[in-house]
Amino acid sequence: MSGQSASSVAPSFPTVQSWLAHLEGLHPRGQGGIELGLERVLRVRQELAPPPQCPLILVGGTNGKGSTCAYLEAIYCFAGYRVACYTSPHLLEYNERVRIDRLPVDDGTLCQAFASVETARLAAGGVPLTYFEFGTLAAMEVFRLRQAEVLILEVGLGGRLDAVNAYDPDCSVVTSIALDHTEWLGSTRAAIGFEKAGIFRPGKPALCADPDPPQSLLDHAQAIGADLHLLGRDFGYFGDRQQWTFWGRRGLRRGGLPPPGLRGACQLRNAVAALAVVELLKPRLPVAMQALRRGLIELDLPARFQVLPGRPAIVLDVAHNPQAVAGLAENLADMPFFARTFAVVGMLADKDVAGSVAALTARVDLWLLADLDVPRGASAALLAAAIASSGMGGGVECLASPAQAFARAAELAEEDDRIIVFGSFYTVAAVVRSMRAGGQGLVKNRGEQAETPDPSEQRRGLAVQQIGS
Repeated sequence: MSGQSASSVAPSFPTVQSWLAHLEGLHPRGQGGIELGLERVLRVRQELAPPPQCPLILVGGTNGKGSTCAYLEAIYCFAGYRVACYTSPHLLEYNERVRIDRLPVDDGTLCQAFASVETARLAAGGVPLTYFEFGTLAAMEVFRLRQAEVLILEVGLGGRLDAVNAYDPDCSVVTSIALDHTEWLGSTRAAIGFEKAGIFRPGKPALCADPDPPQSLLDHAQAIGADLHLLGRDFGYFGDRQQWTFWGRRGLRRGGLPPPGLRGACQLRNAVAALAVVELLKPRLPVAMQALRRGLIELDLPARFQVLPGRPAIVLDVAHNPQAVAGLAENLADMPFFARTFAVVGMLADKDVAGSVAALTARVDLWLLADLDVPRGASAALLAAAIASSGMGGGVECLASPAQAFARAAELAEEDDRIIVFGSFYTVAAVVRSMRAGGQGLVKNRGEQAETPDPSEQRRGLAVQQIGS
């Protein structure tokens, strides 16, 4: 470390939760605060030990980032590498953001990493890091301590000015480009595409899995001399979700591939993006076909069109913008017939509420709208006004929390109905917690699905249907 001569003594906290409370107080905007820029992260990074010297993959995009990271994480784990993965936000516990070999890091290692970052922050003059910036630096410290052999980092917001972009990737991926976080990234796909292309590097592989990338992304890649790979031009697939073939440059073919382990029509595109990365990094990270096949199937990513076993059907999805909810609507249309659909919805106030729910016009019989009591959370009344003005159809009830909205759905739903929960990570997390507590009675008839899977199940990817993962 280059400078540990800070006049202030770094505090020490005994638990992850106490550290997180400290992080929330470092920046004026608290946990929900957003302040883009790399200067603060880079200043503190200079005071820390160098990150692991191993291949690093950055994954950005409006939707599909988490799924693409999950495929890469599983493939490289089954190939025998020590894989480090940093994603956000978490669903239930902060440790979910920082994973080694597909398992959340232990509290002790995370607290040690937090302490190192705090010491470095004070040595750098008490830099007011945001919650996400501090967490990013801590994740990299964990990965250094655990001697990672592959690093997978998910962009938090945008790309160009996101904290993970303080690290230089060997390969960058942009999964999709759509309107979200417009107050930070711009109000057009062109503006957002430029921000997301900021994770590309000169001379390094840069992948875009959006079938219609904006010209701004193409222009930026060309301007910096990135090795750009485009879906449909340089890599892609043919076949269907039952059996398909990946293709790449110079006649590359990988045929007879199994259906992706994650549900949803969009998952083939996310899986293809992951396979394109694997092929490009093969000289440094060889992967056998068996590992690739297992990685496509045996993975777990809660709340991405997660259909819980039992009746009535319950669908958990963190979709929170128009593109993602359109994907949710498409996946719902592929499900068998249900008599009625109940929608449990809570969203952040800065999201395009009307645009997001538009894809579900005439598909919902009763909207159960929840106040979201979190930073930037929207009221149920605001959601109700958006639905009323959009002519969505269906009845509307406003409730004080996602848990209460879900309890109401559980009260009304019969066995041949379905309940969909979407709109925010906060919304899904609140419902999952209520189900784990057994407060709705629905869980009682659903076997062991509300139990938290043990680590061996998580490692094997067998927890895909479990809500406690």
